[in-house]
Amino acid sequence: MRPTSLAASLFLASLLSSTGVKVSPADLTVIPSKSQFFEYESVTLICEDGWTVRRNTSRGTRKRCEGWGKLNGSTCNMDYLFEHDTGLYWCESMSGSSSSSSSIQLSVSGGSVILQSPVLPVMEGDDVTLSCRARNPTHNLPAAFYKDGSFIGDGPSGHMTLLHVSSSDEGLYKCNVKGHGESPSSRISVKEKPSTTSSPSTPPPSSSSSSSSQFLLSGLLCLAGVVLVLLVLLVKRHINRKSKDNQEDGEESLTYTDVQIFQRKQQKDKPNGGSDPSTVVSTVTTDEVSYGQIIIRETRKRDYKPEPKVVYSTLR
Repeated sequence: MRPTSLAASLFLASLLSSTGVKVSPADLTVIPSKSQFFEYESVTLICEDGWTVRRNTSRGTRKRCEGWGKLNGSTCNMDYLFEHDTGLYWCESMSGSSSSSSSIQLSVSGGSVILQSPVLPVMEGDDVTLSCRARNPTHNLPAAFYKDGSFIGDGPSGHMTLLHVSSSDEGLYKCNVKGHGESPSSRISVKEKPSTTSSPSTPPPSSSSSSSSQFLLSGLLCLAGVVLVLLVLLVKRHINRKSKDNQEDGEESLTYTDVQIFQRKQQKDKPNGGSDPSTVVSTVTTDEVSYGQIIIRETRKRDYKPEPKVVYSTLR
């Protein structure tokens, strides 16, 4: 592996640890990210801190990164790959527990063609690009692609894209470049897209329930209008009655007036000494001074009894 690639991988691992971003133990990071390699290429395998790389190959099972790679913390560097390095690789906890990650199939080919495909399971609904690569020449050549042994299409430039993958796209894929050979098979796995939990939406009301609601609302409005009219009439009646009572109790009115006239005259001798009414009339029309008394009684409120007013006047 070139020093720049190794430095980049080590920097990535240290950055994830220092920033607190936890890499799931189920994810073994492979740099470069592919599952097939030519012989003598290099690869870097990275686990989370506290985990180590193990593998199962034709050379042994559950082997640590010793002899076949260079261990640096939780990173295993393989500078030169050989066909016998083909096998399953995974991360395992160094704490003595039986915790381990999912395994990844890495294939090393001594042939002339390899298939470059995602090394980790892909998300449902994503697009996946397959590339068929020949050792010589290095430029892209037309290739035929297969899934589970069946032809699925040609790639004029050596590429094929699977659109919106689903579980039905899972399987073993390989490619063939005419005149160069066939690649090993690589498995593509599809993981289910996590569902977003949301509160259940309220179903829209049916037409019948909507009509019932409108009818009920209309009835309530009519009833409220009738009650309002009755209240207005009752209040108006109460106000009129109160106004009438106040007028009867509070207003001043002239009930009656008594006029009494007293006359003071010189008594003339009469032959018979009687009191003839014609004498009174005669006396009033004379120039003698007479006094009259006018008594006016007023009524106000029932609980108030005014004293009668006496008005004296001089009548001539």
